[in-house]
Amino acid sequence: MTALPEASLGTKAARKPSSGELGLAACTALVIGNMIGSGIFLLPASLAAFGPISLAGWIVTSLGALVLAVIFGRLSRIVTKTGGPYAYTQEGYGEFAGFIIAWGYWIALWTGNAAVAVALAGYVGFLIPAVGASETYSLAVALIAIWTLTLINVRGVQEAGFVQIVTTVLKLVPLILIGTLGFFWIDSANFSPLNTSGKSDLAAISGAAALTLWAYLGLESATVPSGNVIEPEKTIPRATILGVLVAAAVYIAVTTVAIGVLPPQALALSTAPLADVSREMWGVAGGVLVAIGAVISTFGTLNGFTLLCGQVPYGAALDHIFPDRLGQLSRYGTPANALIFSNLLASILVTMNFAKGLVGAFNTIILLAVMSSLLPYALCSLAELMILVKTGRTSGTPAILKIALLGCLGFAYSLWALYGAGAQTVFLGFLLVLAGIPIHVWIKWRNSAGHPELPR
Repeated sequence: MTALPEASLGTKAARKPSSGELGLAACTALVIGNMIGSGIFLLPASLAAFGPISLAGWIVTSLGALVLAVIFGRLSRIVTKTGGPYAYTQEGYGEFAGFIIAWGYWIALWTGNAAVAVALAGYVGFLIPAVGASETYSLAVALIAIWTLTLINVRGVQEAGFVQIVTTVLKLVPLILIGTLGFFWIDSANFSPLNTSGKSDLAAISGAAALTLWAYLGLESATVPSGNVIEPEKTIPRATILGVLVAAAVYIAVTTVAIGVLPPQALALSTAPLADVSREMWGVAGGVLVAIGAVISTFGTLNGFTLLCGQVPYGAALDHIFPDRLGQLSRYGTPANALIFSNLLASILVTMNFAKGLVGAFNTIILLAVMSSLLPYALCSLAELMILVKTGRTSGTPAILKIALLGCLGFAYSLWALYGAGAQTVFLGFLLVLAGIPIHVWIKWRNSAGHPELPR
């Protein structure tokens, strides 16, 4: 689809075109790096409660993620400004909807940072037993990782992109080894019974899918810093779809091996499941190798989410729907205020939940992050159709049926995943989203009183 000029879409504040700092390799690494991180390295333990039927959850989630990837790829060609899901929702549904999505998506990002930091601490604890035995040391590792990467991202997007490429390459090596060679160590007895959750098969698959969706959060990563992407109309769709396909293959293969190698009880109690799987297959050296890969992986994912934690509130602040201070740039040209504030909240969330134990804290935080992401995903699914309606381009266009079908599939998947997240998670997430409304009213009140425009 031909990209439309920003002015024709009613963009409130046109951005200056950027020469770009992130190419296809960096954008694909951003997508893969943000998805393949804490999810695959810790989720096998979380999914053990459902049993082997959780693999069906992975398959359904992978198909849904691929639909969303195509949707985001198409939207990136129409709306090229910074902000990703926020920018698409604003163009399709208006300013208030844009604010709600920016708010919810921003919550998903900093809660995601908290979850990744918790997973990172778990694998550091595998490598350094003193860390694993101490809640205080584990918490310190999580917080140090968050703030180290905050400082790297404050220094610049290009530096963050380089870190993302390196960590993505390094993390894939142990995962590919497990997902290929690991099939020789599978014990078929571990696949029976198929459903150990005590729920119906549909409920078990839905519950597993809600958890596995955490591993796909970040599939839209390449769309967010579009102002820093080289040829975004070509690079973003390619990077998004390629990233999802690579991640899906890795997820399904590695989880199958994890279920087949470790007995269900051992898998459920593990705080470093893939390291335990590798130790079972290749001894202590294998466990250490994968634990190192997991630390690198989660570090890279934390880097990617940190980059987005700055870009989303920055894009919203430029449109005056987030506080102006979050739209101010540092001397390095980065949204330092947005980065620091976002990761301050992530640090507080990590500290509050660590008392539940590592896996308990991880499960609580990722479900909250998933809930906060599904609302943006649901609205973005139909955003392209809304944009066409607003611009009067729906008549006499055969492609409109394709766009509508694709959007309905993405919307239906998002609703189903919300169901799988559970009533309590949806309730808490809904409260967090509603909490943003007074902020929106306050910002609108300040805007009506008049204040200096942020420099573009």
